[in-house]
Amino acid sequence: MSSNSAPKASVVVAFYNNIKALKLVLSALEAQSMTDFEVVIADDGSNDASVEQLEALQQHSALQIQHVWHEDKGFRKNRCLNLAVQAAQAEYLIFIDGDCVPQTYFVEDHLSEAQLGRCLNGRRADLSPQMTQQLQLTQHPANFVQSHFWPLVWGYILGRGKNIEKGIRIPSNKIRRYLQKTNKGIVGCNFSLHKADLLGINGFDERYEAAGTGEDSDPEFRLRLLGIDIHPLFYKATQVHIYHQELPRSSENDALFKAVKQQQQAWTEFGIRQKR
Repeated sequence: MSSNSAPKASVVVAFYNNIKALKLVLSALEAQSMTDFEVVIADDGSNDASVEQLEALQQHSALQIQHVWHEDKGFRKNRCLNLAVQAAQAEYLIFIDGDCVPQTYFVEDHLSEAQLGRCLNGRRADLSPQMTQQLQLTQHPANFVQSHFWPLVWGYILGRGKNIEKGIRIPSNKIRRYLQKTNKGIVGCNFSLHKADLLGINGFDERYEAAGTGEDSDPEFRLRLLGIDIHPLFYKATQVHIYHQELPRSSENDALFKAVKQQQQAWTEFGIRQKR
């Protein structure tokens, strides 16, 4: 990519202190099938030691990486995502979490179906603790599903891991259309859209300050009000999710989202443009 031209995509990685996982994510991004993209790390207040390690990774990576950080005042993922959106150089944004490892064609697959007025809705395969250990040992995390296909399937049969089928990339559009008959909701760890469409709802609502509804169901609802097509990208743009205990979900988020749905407004007054 020329230093004078904007990249085709900005991959926004939500991050907080988990350097071990981030190393896998960056390694996988370095091995993508196409390279014309930047990485924007949306850091929700990581500590000094993590920031120091992140900056070392930034210096030694072949990727173009921006690091956007704000002070740790609890769970403020949406505020940090908004800061990352403002910093992003590309007109197309791909959102992932810092514990989700993209497979080889991840960026290429998102861009292959990108359109103005469309939000692409991907998925992830949830690894078992056993397969997470294997992922942490591999030298090629972007190729993990392909290189560990049968152990993943066998473990799934034995009840280890979840949604393993969502890590399988199917190149055939005809087969994919057959398998993705219903369009399920956006998940915050794997979706993409044009920056202009996200700015049309004023980005992410910063009132959500707990894990849960805030970074996916809320923008999806607002985008639909704006007339944006939520388009499934299942069995494409695949990624694997590193095993960890789930964060508690906040009922406060649910109450806020209920109020948002009652208001029926696409634009949030608590997003990128607001009175600070």
